[in-house]
Amino acid sequence: MNFGYDYVVTKTVTMMNNQILSVLIIFVWLSIFNPSTYGYKYFRNGRLGSKKEPTPPSKYEKWFTQNLDHFNPNDERNWQQRYFVNDEYANDKRDVAFLMIGGEGTASDYWMTNGSWIMYAQKYRPVLFQLEHRYYGKSYPTENLSTENLIYLTSQQALGDLAFFMQAMNSQYELSPDVKWIVFGGSYPGCLAAWLRQKYPHLTHGAMSASGPLLAKLDFSEYFKVVADALRASNENCASAVKQGTAQIEILLQKSLGRKNLDDIFRLCESIEDNIDNNLDISNFFQNLADNFAGIVQYNKDNRESTRKLNITVDTLCDIMVNETIGPEVNRLAAVNDLLLRVNNETCLDYKYDKMIEELKNISWDSEASEGGRQWTYQTCTEFGYYQTSSYKPHIFGNRFDITFSIQQCEDIFGSSYNRSFLEQAVYRTNTLYGGLDIEVSNVVFVHGSLDPWHVLGITETTTNEAPAILIKGAAHCANMYNPADDDTPQLKAARVQIEELIGKWIDL
Repeated sequence: MNFGYDYVVTKTVTMMNNQILSVLIIFVWLSIFNPSTYGYKYFRNGRLGSKKEPTPPSKYEKWFTQNLDHFNPNDERNWQQRYFVNDEYANDKRDVAFLMIGGEGTASDYWMTNGSWIMYAQKYRPVLFQLEHRYYGKSYPTENLSTENLIYLTSQQALGDLAFFMQAMNSQYELSPDVKWIVFGGSYPGCLAAWLRQKYPHLTHGAMSASGPLLAKLDFSEYFKVVADALRASNENCASAVKQGTAQIEILLQKSLGRKNLDDIFRLCESIEDNIDNNLDISNFFQNLADNFAGIVQYNKDNRESTRKLNITVDTLCDIMVNETIGPEVNRLAAVNDLLLRVNNETCLDYKYDKMIEELKNISWDSEASEGGRQWTYQTCTEFGYYQTSSYKPHIFGNRFDITFSIQQCEDIFGSSYNRSFLEQAVYRTNTLYGGLDIEVSNVVFVHGSLDPWHVLGITETTTNEAPAILIKGAAHCANMYNPADDDTPQLKAARVQIEELIGKWIDL
């Protein structure tokens, strides 16, 4: 059904009280859990990161002297890289080692005692290691995050870190001369796990690569197609309601009264009336609304502790989107937005493009951007792309954030040289270095969830028994890596068993 301007404005105003009541019920439920405790922070083009919260001293935390530049023998600079070790599962021979690869967020004690790899550790008796990725968490290779300093932030340098770390640990922890290293990684570290086995097979005996987008791609328009499919799978009317709500926003943007209503129902930090001629602000507004759905779809029921406690799922959002008592579809989009603002402990939706850019231009290690946003944006601008755009047709979230919007961010944050031509070459270089989806490896298992939009850029079909693929129906991003639960699907349970058997085969126990 198409709505005219007057209808949308009238229904938006008259139904607002119903919307507020519906969302208030959700807010009361959410107040049981303090979202900030669980570090909810979404990096737009990556996986979930975590805020730098004060943490108690760790009995597993250690430090390793690492090279700054692995590819320049004349550069002798080094720095202190954080890692974690737990040898309580190790057998007397110390002939097996597991390595959890850190990614675009802070490493923590969690993985030293949690996750499905602990099940495997109880069976195969390894020493457990986790290496934090350079430039993330507390692993500071340089004095700040200036663009000049970020040239040492690459996947190639990260693989070098892992190689030299493994060599050093062999000696430091008196591992067997025949030790077999099995590496684990999820999301970007899932790529690193496969690439480590590819580039350093003499050090890495096997790799579990979960949700790894091995194919670098500038315009990842398919991302939101998977999001839309997930909404339809939850409720056949959900995606169409989102599309209608987005169309109603476009109608409300046409006149001043409609823009005032958008300010109110979406709780905008700054009036959209004052910024209606700023296309970058409008693009950012639309992408923020799309991200509300993308984040929930990507991590739907993935068994992270925070996910299970908050229990916000695709079904939660779709229940809101098909609830006609809230009002027209635009009001339902606003109700979803209110829910996510509450989860992120935010009082209003800040869509201002310039403010976002200024935050990401901050080069201090004490800045909010240093939690991972600036670093990961740099990696997407110089290696991967991965930009989740509105280019796919038809698009339920509109067409306001195409690839030019993402490229503009690279230029505005890091300089005009990071333009489309540069990014296209960067993506081409990455796929040339690693092979994209044509990677040739053995003793690697590629694991993806069908609900996870990132599976589109990964290996989901087995082409060789030496590197099998597992596509878990209905599973989310990295779901197989978290603690098992009784209500896990049979497919997820079977995937963990298959991975366990493959590890046993690789280490020949």
